[in-house]
Amino acid sequence: MDSRLSSKSGILIIVSGPAGSGKTTVCDRVLSNVAAIERAITSTTRAPRGEEKDTVDYYFFDRPTFEAKIEAGDFYEYAHVHSNLYGTLKSEVQSKLNAGVDILLNIDVQGAAQMRETAKADALLKGRVITVFIMPPSVEELEKRLRGRGTDAEDEVQRRMTVALEEMKQANDYDYVLLSASMDEDFESLRSIYRAEKMRVRD
Repeated sequence: MDSRLSSKSGILIIVSGPAGSGKTTVCDRVLSNVAAIERAITSTTRAPRGEEKDTVDYYFFDRPTFEAKIEAGDFYEYAHVHSNLYGTLKSEVQSKLNAGVDILLNIDVQGAAQMRETAKADALLKGRVITVFIMPPSVEELEKRLRGRGTDAEDEVQRRMTVALEEMKQANDYDYVLLSASMDEDFESLRSIYRAEKMRVRD
């Protein structure tokens, strides 16, 4: 485990990419192998799945409570995804960054765009948000990965492909574009980005 990198204030690494790009796999591996990085827990209105636990896997809220938090300005970003709401609470990020903890946040392009815009005027986030887009090696490989899951009907595969192609158009808005290869290579690339950003001089 890599636990040597630290600073007085943490940094926030945002990772996005289309379904099937491997972003969740690489994020999970970084969280398991780089001790200095913690996951920002996402809030959602969807019901828990399997053994998911509140405050551990997600913050689970009913829709009225979530919408009240939106109105109160409690979220840095939020989005509608498959009829549910997902978002990142300001308190979840602020407490960690102020404690010097580095954060890894796996969110979609919509959420990442909101975070980039917010960071321009937010004293805590300014200069501390790094965005990484995981680009699939090819459109053909992406479709192969989606079909390889064996869990989605044909219309769902096509819907995900359409969304993916739109998301890939936004890759140039990110600080880094990581071209997905093997799991090991993706992990090393993301860890290298993290190490480089920790050495960057910040105000």
